[in-house]
Amino acid sequence: MSLLKRIESARPAGGEERLPVPAGPAGGGRDVSPPPTSGAPAAPPRLVTQAPGRESFRDVKFRIQNRVISDLDPKLDLSNQVEVRRQIEEIFSRVIDEEGLALTRAERVRMLEQITDEIIGLGPLEPLLRDDSVSEIMVNGPRQIYIERAGKLELTNVVFQNDDHVMRIIDRIIAPIGRRVDESSPMVDARLTDGSRVNAIIPPLSLIGPVITIRKFAASPFTVDDLVRFGTATPDMFEFLRACVEARLNIFVSGGTGSGKTTTLNVLSSFIPNDERIVTIEDAAELQLRQEHVVTLESRPPNIEGKGAIPIRELVRNALRMRPDRIVVGECRGGEALDMLQAMNTGHDGSLSTGHANTPRDMLARLETMVLMAGVDLPVRAIREQIASAVDLIVHQARLKDGTRRIVAITEVQGMEGDVIVMQDVFVYEQTGIIDGKIQGRLKPTGIRPKFVEQFEAQGIHLPNGIFGFSF
Repeated sequence: MSLLKRIESARPAGGEERLPVPAGPAGGGRDVSPPPTSGAPAAPPRLVTQAPGRESFRDVKFRIQNRVISDLDPKLDLSNQVEVRRQIEEIFSRVIDEEGLALTRAERVRMLEQITDEIIGLGPLEPLLRDDSVSEIMVNGPRQIYIERAGKLELTNVVFQNDDHVMRIIDRIIAPIGRRVDESSPMVDARLTDGSRVNAIIPPLSLIGPVITIRKFAASPFTVDDLVRFGTATPDMFEFLRACVEARLNIFVSGGTGSGKTTTLNVLSSFIPNDERIVTIEDAAELQLRQEHVVTLESRPPNIEGKGAIPIRELVRNALRMRPDRIVVGECRGGEALDMLQAMNTGHDGSLSTGHANTPRDMLARLETMVLMAGVDLPVRAIREQIASAVDLIVHQARLKDGTRRIVAITEVQGMEGDVIVMQDVFVYEQTGIIDGKIQGRLKPTGIRPKFVEQFEAQGIHLPNGIFGFSF
C-alpha cells in the first residue's frame, strides 16, 4: 500500500471535522470555543492552556492527527519506517507548539505513539500486538475489544472510532497478501508479517460490526523446554515424540479451538532432521519451521469473480510431485484428508497434520467424515482401513478450564479388529483436583509399550529405560 493510500486510510471519518463531544462529565468536556459572531466564520475548536481538560484527549488526538497527515509528504517510501517516523515526530512537535497545547510529557509520548500507530501501523491494536503476554485479540465491533492473557479473557479499554475505522485496519492487514473483504466476500483469513493468524468477518454476516480475531505467535517459536515449563507435557513425553518423528511415524495433533495444536505441531516439526526436504501446506502460513530446506505453500481464495481458488487439496496433490521427504499440513478440515492418507500410505512417511476433535477416537471419526467430503464413493470399512494403515499416532491436546494447555493423551493407532480401529493410550493426563482455581494433575505413562518401538530399535533410536513406566 502506498503512503498516500495509507495516510488516507488513517484519516478519521469526516475529514477535518472534529468528533462530537458528548455533553456532561462522562463525555470528557464540552466545546469551549466562543460562539461565532454574525457573518464571521466559526473558529476551529482549540484546546487552550488556561482551560485544561475541557476537550477530551481523544478529540485532541484526532485533530492533531489530521494536521500531521495533511503535512506529511505523500511520496515518502513507507518501507523506510525510520524516515517516516522522523517526519511524523517533526511535524507533531511543530503542530503541538502551534496549537499551544498544555500536555504533560507522558501525554505527548502517548499521543505521538498513537498517531504513529494509526499512520504506519494497525492503529489501536498496535499496543496489544506489542504486549507479549497477550496471546489472542478479539475485536467485537468498534467499542468492544477483548484479549486472552494466561488463558483467560479480559475486556480492554481500547476502542476504535467507528465501523469504518475497523474496516480500514482490516484492509491494511489483508492488502499486502492480496486478499479482499467486502459484502460479496465478507469473510477472510490472513496473517500478519510476524506470522500471527487473522480472521475477519464483516456485515451483513456480523450484526455487531466488523469482527477481527488475531491469534498471536511468539517472535521466536516455543521450544520443548518452553512447553515443559508451561506444563504442556513432560520431558519423557517429548523424548518419545522426538523418537516418533525421527522414525518417520505419521502423526496427527488433535484438539479443540485454541488448545495449542499449531504450537505443538511446530515443536514436533523441529524434530525433523535438517537434511530433509519439507513441504508445508496451510490456509494462512503460520508454521515457523527452522530447518534449511522448507517449501511453504499457501492456499488461495477465489477472486472477485469467484474463480481462481486453489484449495489445500490441490496443494497436497501437487506436493507429491515436489519430491518431499516430509509433508506438513497445517490443518486437515476437508477432502484433503483423503489425499493426505493416500500420501501416507504410498511412501511419504513422517507426515504431520492437525485436526479439530474432542478425543483421539473422535479424530479418527473426523478423518472418516473428511474423506467422505472428498466426494469419493468408498465403503466405511475401506476408509477405516486406509486410516488404520496410514496414521500411527494421535497427540491430543486440550485447553483446561483454568486456561492451561495440556497434552492429555498420546495414543497409538494399532490396526483393525473387525470393523473397528484399535487404539491404545501410551501417555495420559490424570486430573487429581483443583486448588485456588488451578487444575492439579499429572502426565503419566500407561505402562503399555507401543508396537512401533521395534522400528526405533531397527533405526538405532534408543529411548531411556523406564519411559513407559516399566523397565525393558
